[in-house]
Amino acid sequence: MGIALNDEIRRLLDGRHFAVLATINPDGGPQTSAMWVGREGDEVLFSTVAGRRKHRNLVRDPRASVTILDSDDPYNYVELRGHVTMEEDVGRAFDIGLSHAYDGRDPDPDRPGAVRLIIRMTVDKATGYAA
Repeated sequence: MGIALNDEIRRLLDGRHFAVLATINPDGGPQTSAMWVGREGDEVLFSTVAGRRKHRNLVRDPRASVTILDSDDPYNYVELRGHVTMEEDVGRAFDIGLSHAYDGRDPDPDRPGAVRLIIRMTVDKATGYAA
C-alpha cells in the first residue's frame, strides 16, 4: 500500500507535464526515459512496449522513480519513488488516451507483434517542491 498523493501532485499527474522515469540497469546504474504520465487514484501510470530496456529493468527490479516537472513553472516539480506492477494494455486503450491528452492524436502504430504494457507505480515516497 502506497501513500496518498496531495492535490498539487495530482494536478501535475493529471496535466500535460512530461515525466522522467528512472529504473535500475543490471549493472546497478540508472536508466532514464522521458515519458507521458497518467494517474489512476494514487497510482502513477506509464505506457511501454514489452522488451524495451525500462520493461526489462522493471521485471528484474520493480523499484522506480519518476520526476514530473510543471510545464509552466519547472521549479515546481515532484519526485515519486515506489514499485511497479505491469499489465497488458489491451487494445492500447491507455496508450491511446495518453497520446490524445499529450499530442491530440492517435499514437503511431507499434511494430507488428509488439505487446503494449501499462506500468503501474505505487508511490512509497514523494519529495520536491510540489510534495
